[in-house]
Amino acid sequence: MTISPDNVVYWQYGPFQLNATLVFTWVVMALLTIGSWLITRRLSTGTELSRWQNLLEVVVTGIRDQIEDVSHQRAGRYLPFIGTLFLFIIISNLLNMVPGFSPPTGSLSTTTALALCVFVAVPLYGIAREGPLEYLRHYIRPTPLMLPFNLIGEISRTVALAVRLYGNIMSGTVIVGILLSLTPFFFPVVMQLLGLITGVIQAYIFAVLAMVYIASATSARRQTENAEAAEETDEDRSSD
Repeated sequence: MTISPDNVVYWQYGPFQLNATLVFTWVVMALLTIGSWLITRRLSTGTELSRWQNLLEVVVTGIRDQIEDVSHQRAGRYLPFIGTLFLFIIISNLLNMVPGFSPPTGSLSTTTALALCVFVAVPLYGIAREGPLEYLRHYIRPTPLMLPFNLIGEISRTVALAVRLYGNIMSGTVIVGILLSLTPFFFPVVMQLLGLITGVIQAYIFAVLAMVYIASATSARRQTENAEAAEETDEDRSSD
C-alpha cells in the first residue's frame, strides 16, 4: 500500500524524477484550465444559460459569498486566489474516486506548497491594503515584546494548514487500504464515500482559513476607517 504519491516514481534520470504527485498535479491543473476555457468560451447574458454556465455561476457566487461573509469586505480582490485554492483542492480530492488516481493533496510537499502560497499571500494582501509600515506594525502590537510570538504564530499556522490537509487525505487513503485487505467488498465503498465528504470539507476549511488569515491582515485599516466614520457621525449629530 502506497501512502504518499511521492513514492510512486514513473520516470527518473539521475537526481530528477517524475512521480505521481507531479503527474496528477498537472492533471488537475489541465482539467481546471481546459474546463474553465470550455465553459467560459460561450458565456451568455440572456435568460437561457447552459447547464455548465449555471454550475459555474453557482460555484463562483458561492465562493464570493463565503469570502464576503468571512472578511466583511468585497470579494473581488480575493476571489482569484481563494477560488483557485478551493477548486484545486476539491477537484484533487474528488478525483480520488477514480481508480488509479492518487490525489496530490495526499503529498506533504503539495500541501506545504499550498500553505506557503497562503503564507506569502497574507502579507502581500496586507501591505497592498495598508502599506508596508502600517502592516509591519501589526507584529509589535500591543507591545514590541510580542514580535517573536507573532512571528511564531505566522509560521505555526502555515505548518498547521499543510499538516491538517495532508493528514486528513493521507489517513483516508490508509484506512481504505486497510479495510480493503480485511473486507474487500462493503466497507471500502463506505469509506470511499466518507473520504469524498471529507475531501470536500477539507477543501472548504482550507479556503476559509486562508481567507481568515488574509482578512486578519487587512482588517486594521477597515477598523480605523469605521472608527473615523463613527466619530464623524457623532460630530455631525452633536453639531445638529
